[in-house]
Amino acid sequence: MNNDEFRAWSRRAADWGADYRDTLRERPVRPELSPGAIFRSIEASPPETAEPMDRIFADFEQKIVPGMTHWQHPRFFAYFPANAAPVSVVAEYLVSAMAAQCMLWQTSPAATELETRTVDWMRQALGLPDGFSGVIQDSASSATLAAVLTMRERALDWQGNRRGLAGQARVRVYSSDQVHTSIDRAIWVAGIGEENLVRIPVAGRFRAMDTAALESAIIADRKAGMLPAGIIACVGGTSTGGTDDIAAVAAVAKRHGLYLHVDAAWAGSAMICPEYRHFWSGVEEADSVVFNPHKWLGAQFDCSIQFIRQPEDLVRTLAIKPEFLKTHGHDGIINYSEWTVPLGRRFRALKLWFLLRAHGLEGLRTMIRNHVTWSEGLAARLAREADFEIVTEPMLSLFSFRHRAGADPDEHNLRLVNAINDDGRIYLTQTRVDGRVAIRFQAGQFEATAADVDAAFDVVTEIARGLA
Repeated sequence: MNNDEFRAWSRRAADWGADYRDTLRERPVRPELSPGAIFRSIEASPPETAEPMDRIFADFEQKIVPGMTHWQHPRFFAYFPANAAPVSVVAEYLVSAMAAQCMLWQTSPAATELETRTVDWMRQALGLPDGFSGVIQDSASSATLAAVLTMRERALDWQGNRRGLAGQARVRVYSSDQVHTSIDRAIWVAGIGEENLVRIPVAGRFRAMDTAALESAIIADRKAGMLPAGIIACVGGTSTGGTDDIAAVAAVAKRHGLYLHVDAAWAGSAMICPEYRHFWSGVEEADSVVFNPHKWLGAQFDCSIQFIRQPEDLVRTLAIKPEFLKTHGHDGIINYSEWTVPLGRRFRALKLWFLLRAHGLEGLRTMIRNHVTWSEGLAARLAREADFEIVTEPMLSLFSFRHRAGADPDEHNLRLVNAINDDGRIYLTQTRVDGRVAIRFQAGQFEATAADVDAAFDVVTEIARGLA
């Protein structure tokens, strides 16, 4: 592809993207496909000779797009959002065109320095104190792994990377069962082992960790010769929005000298609104906090920010400095590859910079406040229906509900959520609450409207009554 062709096809791709966004409401949110249909439509062997772009692009439109779940659809109410505000997409065009590898300051000085500035903008926007520094990770999974590795190393007096875990006391980490499964994976990858992730009972509307039980578990483990290393608390857990009392958990962590990581991957974006910050009161005492601008805030995936109170501990855990990675003649610079598990790094700060400038914090606050208000309104409407029950009350814009019908309520509600998703007008997911199936709803898509949330009520009640 020469430069003229690159220019023409780039324009074609941009036009396609705008047309795609314009027509999303006309498409089913999730495709109706049998597994393997797309695979079978793709040639079994790679081409020996070059093919024209017209044919490649046509195959993209005819074979790939019909098989996509449309995460930018305004009626995507499943999982959590993976928003891509149009301005962040424009920034990603520029990042892709430059194709920089931003692992060190010297490999892309502007990328490093813009990351430092935009992360601090976000610190201010969330109301975190001056003492926090931060880094853009690819996802909360990587941020949590970095935090778990750091708490492991600190507990082992910085000997784990050098000596391994063999012969050491069993490292223990504490969380509730409301945390994301990325915590389990981080425990596996860090070599700590699933048996050493201690699940603390939860209580109350927000299914918060019982801090008395947490403290008792720590004391008992120490007496048994184990090595408590850290606590992972959550704000806005994936299943039902489970939220720990961060101030109370932080007090336990401080009394016992444990590292505290707070996973606010989804709900953290809402903290740009001061009225929601009570959900993570005490977060200033955490050692590490993660939230994903690529979820609710509108930055295109991937873009996850990890705030750290003592970045030197993170760097001590992860930094490796062979000669070819050293920057000579410059002191005091930041090489963010020393703050992350991967060495290679994309220029993620640019889309966040574009997003914050194009929408402003007040524009983003309005979006989040609307989502919360609309979700609370939908929960209230469903609660007034005789054949529906609200299982977990709204935590910000997330709640769960169940339809009362059928001899087997779990089987009936699974049939209901599958029928809703097969219908295609909206997309929901299921979860289990106290062992029983419930249906999750969250409002969070960047361009959703009140009418889209109203449509969810109509679809859910219509299909439920058809199954009853």
